[in-house]
Amino acid sequence: MDQKTNETLSALAARATAGDKEALEELVAGVQDMVFNLSLRMLGTFADAEDATQDILLKMVTHLSSFRGESAFTTWVFRIAANHLKNYKKHMFAKRPLNFSFYGDDIENANIHDVPDLTQNVEKELLAEELKMSCTNVMLQCLDVESRCIFILGTMFRLDSRIAGEILDMTPEAYRQKLSRVRKKMAEFLGQYCGEYGGGTCKCRDRVNYAIQGHRIDPQRLDYVTATEIPPETMADVKQAMEEIDDLSQDFSFCRPYRSPERTRQMIREFLASTQLSVIRNS
Repeated sequence: MDQKTNETLSALAARATAGDKEALEELVAGVQDMVFNLSLRMLGTFADAEDATQDILLKMVTHLSSFRGESAFTTWVFRIAANHLKNYKKHMFAKRPLNFSFYGDDIENANIHDVPDLTQNVEKELLAEELKMSCTNVMLQCLDVESRCIFILGTMFRLDSRIAGEILDMTPEAYRQKLSRVRKKMAEFLGQYCGEYGGGTCKCRDRVNYAIQGHRIDPQRLDYVTATEIPPETMADVKQAMEEIDDLSQDFSFCRPYRSPERTRQMIREFLASTQLSVIRNS
């Protein structure tokens, strides 16, 4: 997807509100990867992120006439998405919440060597990569929902504190302080336990079968290794201007953005082509 500036998105929003269907399609295409990646990191799984992305984009479309241009269009969308995701109760981890103590204990004490081969003839290296990306994403679920959102906005999207504070209804100073604390907490956990991104002993290759047994990964559905990775700047005109609050960026290289899955894009295309669109947009 080509990068779109907030000025372009704002112009598209005005045209879409006036009934320009092509502008609406282009507008949705301009933010859907941004919304999907925020959803994926907030909720922990591709399936839940796809459902939430559809909900958020529908909410964006139905409230488009309320966009007044008082902030950047991406800021407005981030705000809708963040509020939706912080209150989202349908995802897997809402029913089975995690914490760092539980996750660390599982890494240290799980009996991973007595599990039979469950790889179903899928290359173990592929499964290990899938587990690595899944594990670091699931690790975010150990944070409370506000801390998780702060971490994602600051570390993955690299929003500066003024914009992030506007999205989350807090002062830039409060946002910077909270981001610094949560980044240190994440770095400490990685350093203690993770052998991929820190100094720990946990190696994904050794835990593949254990992860399959626990339904953490599925050899027949490798979401991460089949996803198309994209440069962060292609997700829209997000500001790459976060203040340097620490030197931990290298520790969080797992925060990779992905293109939203084709099945989600197809659902959005079908929705935008539906005869209900004019009714919904004007509701």
